[in-house]
Amino acid sequence: MIWHYSEVMVKRSSILALILLMPAPSLGVWVGMIVWPDLLLGKVLFFLAKVWLLALPLFWLLRVEKKGMSWSKPHQGGFGVALALGLAIAGFIVVAYIMLGTLLIDSKAIQAMGVNTGLGQRSTYIAGAVYWVTINSVLEEYVWRWFVVEKLEDIFPSKVAIVASALGFTFHHIVAMQIFLSPFVVVLAAAGIFIGGAVWSWCYIRYRSIWPCYVSHAIVDVAVFAVGYHLLFLA
Repeated sequence: MIWHYSEVMVKRSSILALILLMPAPSLGVWVGMIVWPDLLLGKVLFFLAKVWLLALPLFWLLRVEKKGMSWSKPHQGGFGVALALGLAIAGFIVVAYIMLGTLLIDSKAIQAMGVNTGLGQRSTYIAGAVYWVTINSVLEEYVWRWFVVEKLEDIFPSKVAIVASALGFTFHHIVAMQIFLSPFVVVLAAAGIFIGGAVWSWCYIRYRSIWPCYVSHAIVDVAVFAVGYHLLFLA
């Protein structure tokens, strides 16, 4: 009876954590890029959504669950598998762009978007890419693989947790992509993001560290930013 009560409380706690966390990135993108893209309020709310994504998991770990911090050391390895998966996904992205990119993506629209978002200069774009690959990818693994996957595992079997976390990871990207890309391209890109999210969630469950996931994620981000560079400056 005590064990059952404890299990129920863990599930309720994890459900609450997910309710508080998972809508935040989509809401941040919605208000910051769609509702009030040119207003200070939109920028502030977008920034606060980012802060919430980082702060809530840490608060939950230290204050709600009363656990200590961890650097997610990769005791079980997994870097070879992560490297292979990252290269496979990145290769698919590059090949798909070479074969279909000029047919499906309007480079002029992407270049105009780059100017509007401050990424129209090569130096700014490269700086943004470095930040995304080295920092943002780590933060996404911290949120979506460590926190979200583990909370989903408190509620569902691991296979369901993989799918659910990948769907959550994909949704806020869709909210942003539909501003700049055609519906068909959004669907294709969303399918790729979902596959990547599912792969990295599987990696986390298999190796119990965000770092193999990050290696794979970073390789894919390099490919994505290489495609973006070509569209912005070479197409």
